[in-house]
Amino acid sequence: MPLIRIDLTEGRSDKEIKNIMDTVQDCSVEAFSVPIRDRYQIVTEHKPGRMILLDTGLGFERSEEAIVIQVFTSPRATINKNKFYKLLSQKLQENCNLDPKDLLISVMTNTDVDWSFGFGETQYLSGELPKDDKS
Repeated sequence: MPLIRIDLTEGRSDKEIKNIMDTVQDCSVEAFSVPIRDRYQIVTEHKPGRMILLDTGLGFERSEEAIVIQVFTSPRATINKNKFYKLLSQKLQENCNLDPKDLLISVMTNTDVDWSFGFGETQYLSGELPKDDKS
């Protein structure tokens, strides 16, 4: 069950943002084998110039169309993370015309005790939610 934050520069239409969100969800389901209803996404729009995303010395420049995807998730295998990165790059280019250089992804791992889905309870620990195979 990933929680996904999407940061982007304001100016996209509601339809474009929904397309980005749907694409990210589809890639999450495919790469991490999460149930379709495990969908937790937050989009934050920023004024132009409010995101600085340099290339870390890799020799390219990003445009104002750049997107940052942050994934908060239970432990995932490296193979699944790499699949997610590749799928996301390909599908956002195909579905949303996002240049792959304009995509920055970060995955932060946490454990079952770090999730409460409501009522101040830790549903994974109480057994209300089954623990999935997070490999």
